[in-house]
Formats: sequence, structure tokens, C-alpha cells
Amino acid sequence: MSDDSRLIAGQEEPDDVEVDGSLRPRRLHDFVGQAHAVLQLETFVAAARGRGEACDHVLLAGPPGLGKTSLAFIVATEMDSRIHTISGPALERKGDIASILTALEPRDVLFIDEVHRLPRAIEELLYPAMEDGAIDIVIGQGPGARTLRLDLAPFTLVGATTRAGLLTTPMRDRFGISLRLEHYTPDELARIIQRSAGILSMTIDAEATAEIARRARGTPRVANRILRRVRDVAQVRGWPAVDQAGALEALDLLGVDEDGLDRADREYLRAIAERFAGGPVGLSTLAVALGEDAGTLEDVYEPYLIQQGLIQRTARGRVLTARGRLLAGMDDAPGQPSLLD
Repeated sequence: MSDDSRLIAGQEEPDDVEVDGSLRPRRLHDFVGQAHAVLQLETFVAAARGRGEACDHVLLAGPPGLGKTSLAFIVATEMDSRIHTISGPALERKGDIASILTALEPRDVLFIDEVHRLPRAIEELLYPAMEDGAIDIVIGQGPGARTLRLDLAPFTLVGATTRAGLLTTPMRDRFGISLRLEHYTPDELARIIQRSAGILSMTIDAEATAEIARRARGTPRVANRILRRVRDVAQVRGWPAVDQAGALEALDLLGVDEDGLDRADREYLRAIAERFAGGPVGLSTLAVALGEDAGTLEDVYEPYLIQQGLIQRTARGRVLTARGRLLAGMDDAPGQPSLLD
């Protein structure tokens, strides 16, 4: 990719790029995990590059932190082209997207994060851009208004979304390549941690790596975040290398337990167990009890707890599962401490 890769003027790069930029893989062969998605991208990008064409538009869907932004940058690198990044909610006027699209050069990559949050007017302007390589601009008002069609350079739109179900059907159908990213296995995360540790000039043994990988929620972003904090602890303690005992000390300091739950997760479970007898409890009531926004509970706290089989969303409210009740100490023998303590 050329050195003049840039951001669209006035827009910020997605948060995870800023945090984890130095740890991102640069090529498909460096990308760990998501074997099916990587194989498809490798094939389609190679075919487009061989024909000298822009790659077809790519939709990357999946939970946060699994590598959607990394793959978008890799597509640009593999195509030897520039990448322009923008966040869906940041586009408010048709003129914004029109100026971005007309500035694209042949085979450039336009990466739109949170593409499901695009305003409807912007989305409709993208339809002809993606399908016909042109946009229609209305000039003037009233009886004298006329339509001007502007041809665009061939480009690749890479859209990332954490909620594919919110994409409209016409928008989804215009992506020629649609990939769903899944959570990583502990072995895959261990490989990512070892790679990141090398970049960070850390020495970490296999047992410590496995311990971090097991508690990283199947998410590389979480694994890399924990690894950075373990590095901080190692630096302050003066450890030349991180072993399992050191990793456990750092994880305990961070409040990340054996199930990958942090303090906020445990407080959520404890609230249902102790204040509402295991549920059911309404989302709004639980939000007030925890002093959190209901949307934050629904989008940030609950997905992992549901994946781990600790809570259920029911018509009557949130309920602890049998495993959640056990973890909260509700079904233990009398006097036995809760695993959340």
C-alpha cells in the first residue's frame, strides 16, 4: 500500500485502529483465525488483482473486536491501493459522501465502519455508486432542477457492522462478498498473543499465554488489551519475563476471573441474584439498580453473559440460568461463598 494512505479530511479513524494499530496484521498470511473468511478474501482479491480491477464490495459482520477493521486495511494492502475510512454516523449530508466518492482514485478502498447506522439518504446515494459506478446529483430547485450523473472511479466499499440484521435488504444485496466473523478459539488467541508479545518486546511463556487466551472472551481486542496491562505490571514489578504466576497476578489486578468475567459482569449477575432473587427482572429496573444506561446493559454487558449461558432474556425480563445461579452462589450449599466474590 502506498505511503499516502490517508483518512478522509475531518474524520477520525475508528477507535480500535488508534488503540491497536501497531498490533494489526498487515497481510492475509499474518491474519490468525477466521480461516474461511481469509480463504475467500485471498481468492477474490487475487482474482481482482490479476484482472487489474477493483475488488468487489465487501461486507464484514460480527461482534466487536474480531478483526473487521484489520481485514479492511488488509484488503487495501493486498490490492496495493489507498484506504479511506469513515464512520457511518459521521455522514450526515449527501454532499459529504458525494465529495468522498468523487475524490476516490481507481481501485481505492472506502471503509465505512458501523455501516448499518448510515442515514437513509446517504444509503440511497450509495446504491448507484456501488452498482453502476456513478452517483446522481440534483442541481437547482423547483421547476428548474435537473439531475447530473457523475461517473466514479472503480472502487471497493468495505462495510463493517456489528448488527447485520439492521442493514436494509437493498444495501446488503449490493455487497458481492459477505463474510461473518466468529469468536476465536483459545489456541488461535494464544497465537495472536504470542505474535503481539513479540511486537511489544515481551517475553511470555506458554502457560501465561494460555491463561490470558482462556480469559479473553474469544476476542483478539480483549486479548491484546489484557496483554498490554500484563506488560505494565511486569514493567512495574521488574519481571524479565511473564510466567503463569505473573499472568495470574496481573489478571487478578484487572479483576478478570477464570470465566473471563470482569467486575462489571459480576456486579450485573450479583444484582439479579441478590436484589431480584435470580429474576425475572425488567431491563429498565436492572439499569436503575446498577446505575447504567439500559442500552449499555443490552449491547455491552449482556452478549457475553448470554454466550456463556449465564442469563436469559425472556418476555418477563432477565433471568439467571442454572449455571448463572451456581456462579452467583444461589444453588450452593449453605455458607459456601459465591464464585462472584
